[in-house]
Amino acid sequence: MPITDFLRKNAAEHPDMVALVELNPEIREKRKVTWKEYELIEANPDHPYRREITWQVFDEKANRFANLLISRGVKKGDKVGILLMNCLEWLPIYFGALKAGALAVPLNFRYTADEIKYCVELAEVDILMFGQEFIGRVEEIVDDISQGRLLFYVGEGCPTFAEHYDRLAANCSSVDPDIKLTDEDNAAIYFSSGTTGFPKAILHNHESLVHSCRVEQNHHGQTIDDVFLCIPPLYHTGAKMHWFGSLLSCSKAVILKGVKPKFILDAVSREKCTIVWLLVPWAQDILDAIDRGDIDVSEYQLSQWRLMHIGAQPVPPSLIARWKKQFPNHQYDTNYGLSESIGPGCVHLGVENIHKVGAIGKAGFGWQVKICGEDGEPVEKGQVGELCVKGPGVMTCYYRDEKATAETLKDGWLYTGDMAQEDEDGFIFLVDRKKDVIISGGENLYPVQIEDFLRAHPAVKDVAVIGLPDKRLGEIAAAIIAVKEGAQCTEEEINDFCHKLPRYKRPHKIIFADVPRNPTGKIEKPKLREIYCGESVVAAQNRS
Repeated sequence: MPITDFLRKNAAEHPDMVALVELNPEIREKRKVTWKEYELIEANPDHPYRREITWQVFDEKANRFANLLISRGVKKGDKVGILLMNCLEWLPIYFGALKAGALAVPLNFRYTADEIKYCVELAEVDILMFGQEFIGRVEEIVDDISQGRLLFYVGEGCPTFAEHYDRLAANCSSVDPDIKLTDEDNAAIYFSSGTTGFPKAILHNHESLVHSCRVEQNHHGQTIDDVFLCIPPLYHTGAKMHWFGSLLSCSKAVILKGVKPKFILDAVSREKCTIVWLLVPWAQDILDAIDRGDIDVSEYQLSQWRLMHIGAQPVPPSLIARWKKQFPNHQYDTNYGLSESIGPGCVHLGVENIHKVGAIGKAGFGWQVKICGEDGEPVEKGQVGELCVKGPGVMTCYYRDEKATAETLKDGWLYTGDMAQEDEDGFIFLVDRKKDVIISGGENLYPVQIEDFLRAHPAVKDVAVIGLPDKRLGEIAAAIIAVKEGAQCTEEEINDFCHKLPRYKRPHKIIFADVPRNPTGKIEKPKLREIYCGESVVAAQNRS
């Protein structure tokens, strides 16, 4: 069955239930209003920046957009690019594209104009939807991408080079176009995060999307009474596939714009959220704000919050120990996944396995896993190898890239590029990205292991470990450390702290600086290498 059937079912069975809520607390801070719906902000102080739609309205909006696309000649297999910040329009547009038989192509909101152009052309996008934040970037490339493509603008103040989606869709029928779709039909193209180079276009069919719905609900048990707080960007499979659990259970989801601790806790309290997916920096920011006294949790209604889960990156056990101390009644879970496996869940810790915090878990619902050596054969338990996954959520291919597809998909197995090891109980621990491994003096160093160790230092907010060139050792490990607000830390303190590490794992260079992360929480190591690998390492201290 196509994933659009879930939306139809929810609209038919629970038309008046709230499906989506948008909260935008950033408006007050920025002193600007971006939608007409917010004109009465001061008259509604209890919910000052809130919009919502029911399942029926959600379905009708998707139908209107589908019919708009069909009226413009869009046919089955065409592609609709979505370049929007998180907003109430995002998901109806996504499902409208699918209902028209088209493929949804979400685009990273951090892309430069050139990257937008590259991805639009690589995915052969026929229609580009974009919002206010992207007018300048789209205008830079409009002469290159407008030939043979339609540009639809979402929001107020439509530029002259685009058509106004809101006005056009409002005049279209809200009746379902009823385009026949199957599990095998292509549904979406997502882009890799680009942490190892330019983004690749990842093709998924409807079976993949439906499987992600079932994986998410199986892992986290969403019911119609749950409320999911969605903070990460919807263009990424992580946020989208966690929301798919809400779609399958016909439960409310809250789209929050802004990641400040107060915004998150206020949203949980106001909307009675029960499930929150956080990235490591956001969870740490919440705990730090509580520790500093900036936030008093007694001022919020949080008793209904049952599950906090983290994904998109390795999770430091020290962070979860702090979290459980502050929120002892919370269930905790982590999921591992990648866009090629339709996001989180192909490996899953499970709320019952909190004693294994630090592991990414075991094979998720409907998935198989193995850890392979260079010869493609499974390694023994305890040995490091490449993590491979297999299941109904594996991508169809890298769109228009047969070489990369052949390198990544082998006999139905997806080779993830992540190095991992399995313990005696069958739990998998992520070691590092295959391309991030540092080879120093013939020893393999796995940055994630060193990063996890350093995060336990009380002054460390975030850390990234990269390899720097060295004439003697080939590479040395360098730790880029972001210090917590108000904390003091010296290189000597970090070096003393690292004496607990085996000597070969100790960083040879300490750099105090910001740690850049992309919107899904992954450390941007190519950016760090670009910044620091050009620096002289003559002064690096040799502690071997």
